[in-house]
Amino acid sequence: MDDLNADPNPIYARLRTEAPVAFLPAVGLHVVSSLDLCRAITQDSEAWQTVISPSGHRTFGDGTVLAANGDEHRKIRAWIDPHLRPAAVDAYVDDLVRPIARAHVEAIESLGATDIQQTYFAPVSVRSVGDLMGLASVPSDTLVRWFQTLSASYGNAEVDDEGQFVNQEPFVQGDRVKQEIIDIVDPLLDRLADAPDHTFLSHWLHDGMPAGQLRDRAEIYPNIYVFLLGALQEPGHVMTTTLAGLLRRPEQLESVIDDASELPRAIGEGARWVAPIWSAAVKVATREIEIGGVALPAGTPVLLAYGSANRDEGVWHDADEYDYKRSAMPHMAFGGGSHACAGTYLGTSIVRIALEELFEAIPNIEPDRTSEIEFWGYVFRGPKELAVRWEV
Repeated sequence: MDDLNADPNPIYARLRTEAPVAFLPAVGLHVVSSLDLCRAITQDSEAWQTVISPSGHRTFGDGTVLAANGDEHRKIRAWIDPHLRPAAVDAYVDDLVRPIARAHVEAIESLGATDIQQTYFAPVSVRSVGDLMGLASVPSDTLVRWFQTLSASYGNAEVDDEGQFVNQEPFVQGDRVKQEIIDIVDPLLDRLADAPDHTFLSHWLHDGMPAGQLRDRAEIYPNIYVFLLGALQEPGHVMTTTLAGLLRRPEQLESVIDDASELPRAIGEGARWVAPIWSAAVKVATREIEIGGVALPAGTPVLLAYGSANRDEGVWHDADEYDYKRSAMPHMAFGGGSHACAGTYLGTSIVRIALEELFEAIPNIEPDRTSEIEFWGYVFRGPKELAVRWEV
């Protein structure tokens, strides 16, 4: 697993060429690595049902949107989706994110150098989504600890020859954090039961319920864990990855600083180049099926490696390079089919606003050193840090 976390790309480049559907003992699953096969599976809900990875189920438990299918999936999405749709997001995202971004950029702009991920991108991502969820009273450091612990638990996928988890400690730590979350969120839900507001917690508690009734908290909590892990963390990863890519292409960095309307393309390419959710979607064959020349029995789980699909050299020229000027091609950084990420528009809007504010305040930003940026993670992937500097 260490090799996969450090750099899965060489391994998956070989798999795409030699065996785009292959059993990977380290994670105990067949893995699908090419764009066409990942996309075909996500589009065929009759032959493939969504499940959650074994480590994901151990982390989140039952009832998550990630593992739901059919009517159950539509039911959950009915109370999650409305406030994540573009028209709804456009109504609140600027007022939510821009003051947070401005406050954080003002705190660093006189420094002249910083780890921009640590001091700007991660805090803006965490605070923006945390406040939107209804966790404004929870310190950012606590939110970061929560999602880092849940991430370690979710990504604890290594199994032995008998399919048993090699390391139980990340799950133990995850269980402790989940109890801490319940202890803090339960009183918030108590208050929102009588005094609903605009936050996600309030909407999830009330929306779509008969008059006088509230949604069962057993339905809400597994999906709170999902949002704490994905929504808090991943906009920050996409911010850092996008800037890391732009810093490798100074002429493209200059383009987006001069013309902010170029940012959506730059952000989309950042998400393709290093998918923030690199390898997390698991599908199960509902019948005996052949995929990529490999015959699989009914009930076989496969892991869709979206990060690999997004580097498919049969689709993108110089796929390992960041280049937002390339011809636009749909990628799978945010999944596909009915289980495509509900928060894509919100997440990329947060990224866009954070980068707009950064480039407005610090247009002369540049890398602080010439060494290669180190990325990490096989399930969730992003830079470990991003050192930058600028003339004050």
